[in-house]
Amino acid sequence: MSERWKPSATVAAIIEQDGRFLLIEEHTPEGLRLNNPAGHLDPGESPAQGCAREALEETAHPFEPTALVGVYLSRFHRHTTGEDITYLRFAFCGRLGAHDPTRPLDGGIVRTVWMTPEEVRASVTRHRSPLVLQCIEDYLAGVRYPLSVIHTDPGVTGA
Repeated sequence: MSERWKPSATVAAIIEQDGRFLLIEEHTPEGLRLNNPAGHLDPGESPAQGCAREALEETAHPFEPTALVGVYLSRFHRHTTGEDITYLRFAFCGRLGAHDPTRPLDGGIVRTVWMTPEEVRASVTRHRSPLVLQCIEDYLAGVRYPLSVIHTDPGVTGA
């Protein structure tokens, strides 16, 4: 029997202030890349909780998700290793808190950058994933769903 296929669940923060989006610049096997603050969903957390955690770890800003921008499926093939991964991404927008200059950024994160939509579009060859721009475009188009569309059973979080 073959092993069951399972996409990798990830979360992403789509953070906009004054017409600019907060992205992170990070080291990847493909070189220095731009990404939304994002990462893998950890055991015991809801997608919104995971998004808040990842945003804090990668930007040193607290983040409170207030709406779901979308759910995305993307496939990535790493040519150097043959690795083939499908990502299931939950992207949220919300409120950004004050930067904590004493908090270190996650390993591999070089810096945070604020970019206009035009700058994000112009840097597409440096994006870690095609979802970086797609999530921002959906946000700009006004796509928002209430957080209640995602139900996390209390058995997941222990609540």
